[in-house]
Amino acid sequence: MKFQKLCVLGLGYIGLPTASTFATHGLDVVGVDVNEKIIETLQNGELHIHEPGLRNLVQGAIQSGHLRVATQPEPADAFIIAVPTPFYEDDKRADMRAVISAAEAITPHLQKGNLVVLESTSPPRTTLDLVTPILEKSGLKAGVDFYLAYSPERVLPGQILRELVENARVVGGITPESAQAAYDLYTAFVQGDIIKTNATTAEMVKLMENTTRDVNIAIANEFSRLADRFGVDVWEAISLANLHPRINILSPGPGVGGHCISVDPWFFVEAAPDLTPVIRTAREVNDSQPEFVVKLVERALGSLAGKKIAALGLAYKPDVDDLRESPAVEVVHLLQQAGASVKAFEPFAPNAVLPNFNIVPNLEEVFAKADAVILLVAHTEFKKMDAALAASTMLGRVAVDTVNGWDVDAWQEAGFELTRLGVSS
Repeated sequence: MKFQKLCVLGLGYIGLPTASTFATHGLDVVGVDVNEKIIETLQNGELHIHEPGLRNLVQGAIQSGHLRVATQPEPADAFIIAVPTPFYEDDKRADMRAVISAAEAITPHLQKGNLVVLESTSPPRTTLDLVTPILEKSGLKAGVDFYLAYSPERVLPGQILRELVENARVVGGITPESAQAAYDLYTAFVQGDIIKTNATTAEMVKLMENTTRDVNIAIANEFSRLADRFGVDVWEAISLANLHPRINILSPGPGVGGHCISVDPWFFVEAAPDLTPVIRTAREVNDSQPEFVVKLVERALGSLAGKKIAALGLAYKPDVDDLRESPAVEVVHLLQQAGASVKAFEPFAPNAVLPNFNIVPNLEEVFAKADAVILLVAHTEFKKMDAALAASTMLGRVAVDTVNGWDVDAWQEAGFELTRLGVSS
């Protein structure tokens, strides 16, 4: 099946690279986002997100004439829905409003022979039970008059452009013909294997991948708490345990963040609460890890009230600008609630704006007159940082490392009392 025009709804971390990649491979692409500021930014040749190589890719796609951006979808041969699917904080249910709006926006433009692909991470049976009825309001029958499939993104921030092309892709159709149509679409640029299945299986695959990682991180975080209690260095213990050929314990840290791993497991819990006690418990462990970190800081400093703390990193993982669901942000929030005055520096998002946060633009300013410094994200810049830089402007000599990023001897030689997550002091 041949496709000439594609409409991609949602121009975030997945939609924009996807739209641009299709455009650079010869398809005429309309990228759609309801956020007018995003459209204006892209039309002015700028980007609203950071991803290595993305600027050149987007600019090349636009200059080729194959990529346009707009606030409303248009008739096309195929439509991709790549909008966010967060959850409601109160009960952790999936917030599907953006998916619903995108499907409703496509419906007036849907024609016989079109393909619609949902890429947004979704609870099981979303394609069948939520998207299908909306699209069929067009008067067309899914799987008969038009093709409908689910294909999850499976890329790592910081490596999106490479993995989008090289990774294996799962395409799940509501019918075998729909799966084949999606297969034909992604052959435009995917170099990895494209595996056809049904839509609900494809939805499960994405959730299973992220849930497995979440559970594995939860056990690592519990190990860090146990090591702290028993007087063990968890980092040494993990490295020794991982010498076993069938063991691969992940690294603990201040929690789990990002739009996938910290969100997706809740979709399973929502869909089948009676079958997911392990998944729920892992989520609760990882969600409570920031509280454990704050207690660690309090133990190092004494009372937090009135203390000035320098927080290094707000992103949810190293060397990216993505602050979504970041445990580092939650740690800072909890420190402030405990009465501390916190300045934060995030080198990949120096101009980020968060309510009631004091985000400063450089290391010198974040260290100035601080009583303590806490390493929350293992950015390369922070791991290579000279402890003397902190010592030169800080008032106190307390350092807390939650990611095993600093050399103990170097920080002690600079006069610091270094407390590490998972290491009893």
